[in-house]
Amino acid sequence: MLLIAAACGKESSQRSTMTALSKDPISVRGWIADVDPESQSGVYRTVETEAARRAATFQNTNVWVDNAPFVSGGVAENGAFVLLDVPPGTVTISFATPTIPLARLNLANIPGNADVMIPGLIIKRDGTVTIADPKALKVRHSTKVTAMTTVAGVPVPVTQVPINSMADRHDYLTPPSSAPVATVK
Repeated sequence: MLLIAAACGKESSQRSTMTALSKDPISVRGWIADVDPESQSGVYRTVETEAARRAATFQNTNVWVDNAPFVSGGVAENGAFVLLDVPPGTVTISFATPTIPLARLNLANIPGNADVMIPGLIIKRDGTVTIADPKALKVRHSTKVTAMTTVAGVPVPVTQVPINSMADRHDYLTPPSSAPVATVK
């Protein structure tokens, strides 16, 4: 009887250390602009080979939120990513690519029910993540929030938007096309 009670007590303590699903989760969306390629001498790079390299890299990229087992989402072939049910506050998003085993993106002071938009991530070989255009970062919320958030070390104010415009917070963003465009004069 004592062994059963001890085993049940151990199980409940293990359950309490697991992170629970947040009641006011945030969504994190954006796209990866590029991943530092392996440096190879004698490799001839063209627009087509770089596009193929990026597509193959994005297909094999994994993304997750540290210590948040209930987060869902992923990376699309075009580099767009979405993470849903992310706990608010301070979180670390980790990326693993075929050439870079671990790169981390830190978010701090994110209010509950916010939508974080991170366009143009650049994953670097040293495991850091930078933003191609820090002015394009957005943290949206349907109510007025005066707190200043931080995304990848960049301070970002929370923008109040109408609740109707938050309906897209579960959708992948569309990255700009990097394919060459022919112009006719």
